[in-house]
Amino acid sequence: MKINKYIDDYAFNKDLSVKSALQKIEDTNLQILFIIDSHGHLKGVIADGDIRRWLLSAEDANLDTPISHIINKAYIFASSNQNPLEISKLLNPKIRSIPIVDEKGILVAVAESKEIDFRIGLKKISNNDPVFIIAEIGNNHQGNIDMAKDLVDACIEADVDCIKFQMRTMSSLYENQGNLSDLSADLGDQYTLDLLSKFQLSDSELFEVFDYCKQKGGIPLCTPWDLESLRKLEEYGMPAYKIASADFTNFELLEAAAKTHKPLFCSTGMSSEQEIIHSANFLKELGSQCIFLHCNSTYPTPFKDINLGYLGRLKNITQSLIGYSGHERGINIPIAAVSLGAKVIEKHITLDKSLEGTDHKVSLTPGEFALMVKNIRQVEESMGIDAPREITQGELLNREVLAKSLIAKCAISEGMVIQREMVSIKSPGKGLQPNKLNELIGKRSQRDINKGDFFYDSDIKEKVNIKEKYSFKRPYGVPVRYHDFQKLANKVNLDFVEFHLSYQDLNEDPSNHISPQDKLGFSVHTPELFKGDHILDLCSFDEDYRKTSIDNMNKVIEHIKKLKPLFKSTKKPILVLNAGGWNQDKFISQEDKILKYQILEKSLNQINLESVDLGIQTMPPFPWHFGGQSFHNLFVNSDEIDEFCSRTGHKVCLDVSHTAMACSYYGWDLNEFVSKISKHINYLHVVDAKGSDGEGVEIGEGDVDFISLSKILNNLTPNTPFIPEVWQGHKNSGEGFWNALNYLEEIF
Repeated sequence: MKINKYIDDYAFNKDLSVKSALQKIEDTNLQILFIIDSHGHLKGVIADGDIRRWLLSAEDANLDTPISHIINKAYIFASSNQNPLEISKLLNPKIRSIPIVDEKGILVAVAESKEIDFRIGLKKISNNDPVFIIAEIGNNHQGNIDMAKDLVDACIEADVDCIKFQMRTMSSLYENQGNLSDLSADLGDQYTLDLLSKFQLSDSELFEVFDYCKQKGGIPLCTPWDLESLRKLEEYGMPAYKIASADFTNFELLEAAAKTHKPLFCSTGMSSEQEIIHSANFLKELGSQCIFLHCNSTYPTPFKDINLGYLGRLKNITQSLIGYSGHERGINIPIAAVSLGAKVIEKHITLDKSLEGTDHKVSLTPGEFALMVKNIRQVEESMGIDAPREITQGELLNREVLAKSLIAKCAISEGMVIQREMVSIKSPGKGLQPNKLNELIGKRSQRDINKGDFFYDSDIKEKVNIKEKYSFKRPYGVPVRYHDFQKLANKVNLDFVEFHLSYQDLNEDPSNHISPQDKLGFSVHTPELFKGDHILDLCSFDEDYRKTSIDNMNKVIEHIKKLKPLFKSTKKPILVLNAGGWNQDKFISQEDKILKYQILEKSLNQINLESVDLGIQTMPPFPWHFGGQSFHNLFVNSDEIDEFCSRTGHKVCLDVSHTAMACSYYGWDLNEFVSKISKHINYLHVVDAKGSDGEGVEIGEGDVDFISLSKILNNLTPNTPFIPEVWQGHKNSGEGFWNALNYLEEIF
């Protein structure tokens, strides 16, 4: 439940018309209005269904009728002094909004059947957000403020979400006021008191460390062990509180913490299930926002006693987000907890496990903590969602190579009925999947098929409509290889073709594949992979690697000189380039990106580009290279592209799919991105995308709104040439390309 104090969307004056009420319902996308008088007193409610029923039943229904004439005066409402739990019980699947009035009957808020976002600072915790990782320093600073700050630095370096401490006011906490000389105290009490007397920070020191934490960009958190400490922390302005396992049954402290209206993390160690249920219900009755952490309060916890299987049960009995607070050795258990649904992880950190005190033995060193965080992020990324399985981009690439296809065992003429004996199943997986065999058998062939040709989806579906000439306001072409140039270029009256070169093509004589062309133009896509598994990278920090990339670029330039005599209409072909800037492990720092852009500029100055019109391709965050997926850093961000191109004068090839995936990943607006770099675009790869990893999707089947994008491109880049770079679009004589051109012709 959410208590919404912004009531303007719901409140509607009783003297206004039914027509106005309908308009407000439409504008706010709400299904109900709460009707008030000029002083804000609640007079009734009206739902959109109530209005519809009145219009259908009333003989004299008039939209100008005041809404007060038809409102429901027998309605459910709540009082502002009611307990939040009591209010929440009034909500159900049918009643999703309830007006809340004060003692004068004035509408002051609306109870909505929504959960309030659990936020700590700028961090949101939910089932759909990254795991919230708490580094527990506790008293591992040994009472030394400099060590405390060093631990904060280590936490920041490990990329944790929150850094936690503990505060005790000894005179308030202990029955003997923390008297070390109390010989009647048990041995465990004496040991604990001794440690606390030596290793606590003063209040002022602790606040100084909190401030230091915030200065470093971290979020401080603290466990108050007593009411006095809670009071001090509240005066400081702590954003949330952690309730220790030892206090989870301390209703006095729980109530005081709940009344701060701050989010609470509650460890459940040392509590029975009935006690957990009792405390959780108690906090909910107080309207507290809580996350409950499964915990075993043994130092260190034996693995056999951890019982991660309880996480699911804890979530069910508390009906809340759950987490894990660990006191075992090592990093594996918190990682496993994440896979079982933990949305918060708390683990102790120390600079030295050999220091005095029980917590150090169960703590992680900074290096271990950083590794745990890294592994948690990998696990949560791998968790995915509960949705129908889709083939990933990497799997599609491998399916092309490793899977099998339906292949013609003999020549089949157009119009012939395809029989089982005409079809074989063989690798690679470039054609129709074997599971479509029964759909294929009995179909009349829509084309002449040679022995050994692949069958395609179009053989069991409607034939693709291919025009002799498409009508675009800008030059258009399709990507080709040398071996399929004749097949694709002769299908349609194109303006140009884009040669997607392999490094082996550089050793070919183009005239063996291409006859001289009078009108047809050409562009070239630089190979990404060169001999010796060399992936082109003109901004590599490795100087030898960079020079090899430059040498390979020069080979491409020389090869283009062999193509020019065959294409009389192209004086200066566009050369599409993936310039490099990828990394196998992670995204690089902003400082390193700046250096790489500088190195790229240096490399481009060392290549003779006078004979070509360079178009550096915009890139996705996770491109696929030979050897797997990588992290890309350059030509992903519009501001960086604008800065580089403005400074150097170089142009870019806008790859719509690449850029759409970047926008999806980073939450950018694609249209704004394109508008930002439009003045630097000299070439277009037009193709769709799904999410941040679905590259080269057939146009109209992905996330890109081509209607709105085309308006921007037509306005800002009206004459820029384009190709539909649909992945595997060349199959079946260019089926994917012709489908794309059919779609784009209406809007481009």
